Amino acid sequence: MKIALVGYGKMGHAIEEIALQKGHEIVLKIDINNAADLTKENLQKADVAIEFTSPHSAVENLKKCFDADIAVVCGSTGWLEHWDEIKQYCLDRNGAFVYASNFSIGVNLFFEVNTFLAKLMNKHEEYDVSLDEIHHTQKKDAPSGTAITLAEQVLQQISRKKVWVNRISDNAEELEITSERVDPVPGTHKVKYKSSIDDIEIIHTAHNRKGFASGAVLAAEFIKGKKGIYSMKDVLGL
Repeated sequence: MKIALVGYGKMGHAIEEIALQKGHEIVLKIDINNAADLTKENLQKADVAIEFTSPHSAVENLKKCFDADIAVVCGSTGWLEHWDEIKQYCLDRNGAFVYASNFSIGVNLFFEVNTFLAKLMNKHEEYDVSLDEIHHTQKKDAPSGTAITLAEQVLQQISRKKVWVNRISDNAEELEITSERVDPVPGTHKVKYKSSIDDIEIIHTAHNRKGFASGAVLAAEFIKGKKGIYSMKDVLGL
């Protein structure tokens, strides 16, 4: 498979390493120094684009990929206020798109555990629930996309919580998310249920970027030749 890397920072380098190990070819690498090379002609040399950039550039990058009729795997976070716009843009062009707030296979299994636990805890009102996330200092958005996914899963299941907030909160209807930025942490997420009697916690800790990179390459292999919009649940058959 021929891959275009749109975003060639630490994640892009990790994805390249995994992709080459699996026998794929990198035909385009875009970073801040050669952004002008993100053209329709160059994109069309690839079968799939893997987009890991910033909240400020992701939307336009995705549109360029759809205009080039190339399948896209996107792991950029912090841009989801444009989700409906990008979804429609993809569908209007009969595109192919996989988006995930986190491509780690372990994290996506963690999402399933989080949903199941929240269902169990809904009827036990003596437990309050909160989320903590820790990332490296280069991560610009807070809370992380992964934390938002976890929070939204909890909100869907825990009827006493109405909205998430990225701060300490004394409001019983608010789901509190705390964010820390500490080097060199790749990513840690904790969901905690606390009562006067005991605590229940589930934690996912990434040791490096290989899990994210492996999942992104797996998603690229999945989306090649397809049309439509997919998630990691589709990629992993969850």
